[in-house]
Amino acid sequence: MKSPLLLFLFSLVLSACANAPGQVAAPSALAITPNFPTYISEFVKEYTNYFEGEMRLTNTPGAAIVIVKDSQIVFIQGYGPRIVGGQDSIDAHTVFRIGSLSKGFAGVLTGIMVQDKLLDWDDPVQKYCPDFSLRDRKHAARVRLWHLLSHTTGLPYHAFTNLIEKDFSIPRIVNDYFPKAPLSGKEGEFYAYQNVALCVIEDVILQKTGKTYSELLAEKIFVPAGMNHASCNFESIQSEQNKTLPHFATGIGNWRANAISPLYYNAIAAGGVNASIADMGEWLKLLLGHKPNIIADSTLERVFRPVVKTDKERRIFPHWLRRDAASYALGWRVLDHDGDTILYHGGYVNGYKSEIALNRRDGIGICVLFNAHTPLSSACIPAFFERWNSGKK
Repeated sequence: MKSPLLLFLFSLVLSACANAPGQVAAPSALAITPNFPTYISEFVKEYTNYFEGEMRLTNTPGAAIVIVKDSQIVFIQGYGPRIVGGQDSIDAHTVFRIGSLSKGFAGVLTGIMVQDKLLDWDDPVQKYCPDFSLRDRKHAARVRLWHLLSHTTGLPYHAFTNLIEKDFSIPRIVNDYFPKAPLSGKEGEFYAYQNVALCVIEDVILQKTGKTYSELLAEKIFVPAGMNHASCNFESIQSEQNKTLPHFATGIGNWRANAISPLYYNAIAAGGVNASIADMGEWLKLLLGHKPNIIADSTLERVFRPVVKTDKERRIFPHWLRRDAASYALGWRVLDHDGDTILYHGGYVNGYKSEIALNRRDGIGICVLFNAHTPLSSACIPAFFERWNSGKK
């Protein structure tokens, strides 16, 4: 068996060869917005130099970045080809799947419904879905809307996610399997990450408004926010000309494009949103409080308020955060880093990887979309805030 050091050096050689001149994942266009303070330009330049270097080192096939400061996009960029070996480059309007970043939309959309006095966070789920049941019927009657979005229904970790991946509908899973599910803890207190349970909010919204979750998402967020390429169904991304395909590793430094899967479009609230990096820039503006015509800042504060500690889950950014530094709010992770509150979520679906994070006090946010599950995805957010905080000192 070769030593780990030799294997690592060998992988670097292969990566360097793969990124020979003419094959480097180059940016699609000049992207730093002019007329910003010098410290912003220097920060963006330092971070993007880091990012481009790491793309080469990890041989990441393609990515897109947007950085928002206050109400403005200060940097937006696509890197690499939409399909490895192809001629078309990723640009600001190239569509990706964003995976579990979709959960943040579920929290915000529900917040808008509460803001409009159509729902209340403390409404029992059974008020809208009378057939919602669990093995313990009294427990089921106590489950509130905020329990769905904070992964605190009491159900065990990833309950029935395997059935989403078998293309079962959410109503079928909830009706046929939830009544048989064992419970692992008290609602509102026990945290266990969910996909199916969170998606019950889709039926709540349908029963209350008569409109599907996807219709309300477009009506209340995508259209008014100017997210012109965002969607939440398989047909939309399939028909999109400017999209990137997911890529899978076929060896050290090698990637192969694969087809887009229809899976998880049966669980839109958990993982079914498609978007470009330009769309995600508009989303960051909303999250930073600069689209008050859509959502009030007080509503955002409620969505982002920590509900439960997640220290019993596998650690988030283990080399950057303490185990007790992470909580879950309503569709969002809340990270405590040296006194800063960072709102964060990561996503993975069908070979796509995605990251979003923002510091509302500083008015700074970033989203990075990848067309492969690259090691860079787990490093790009800590690297961003380390450089941002260093520049503030």
